[in-house]
Amino acid sequence: QVQLVESGGGLVQAGGSLRLSCTASGQTFRHVNMAGFAMAWFRQAPGKEREFVGVSWNAGRTDLTDSVKGRFTISRDNAKNTVYLQMNSLKPEDTAVYYCAAKYGSGSQMTVDYAAWGQGTQVTVSS
Repeated sequence: QVQLVESGGGLVQAGGSLRLSCTASGQTFRHVNMAGFAMAWFRQAPGKEREFVGVSWNAGRTDLTDSVKGRFTISRDNAKNTVYLQMNSLKPEDTAVYYCAAKYGSGSQMTVDYAAWGQGTQVTVSS
């Protein structure tokens, strides 16, 4: 099993920054190195579908959705079983619940490809 716990959300003014963290635990990670997992961030705003934000996999490969490129950075520390989402130059439209997700193997932008999800952390950007 895989458990994911997000932290770091909060209220910030437009133009500000936040860093989200997602730490993975569970029996799976006692036997399989986190390096083999794709760790992703998705977000869901009220009344909207959950959407892909970014993913990290395979020794440093990353992918970010176009709307956050140049503002967000995804990184990971496999020794700590943790993935990070550094969010700079935040905009009100970034307001959402941010979810961490994990899958074994290559990264994906599709929610259906991820079997493990965190509980989410709220990010609110005021104008």
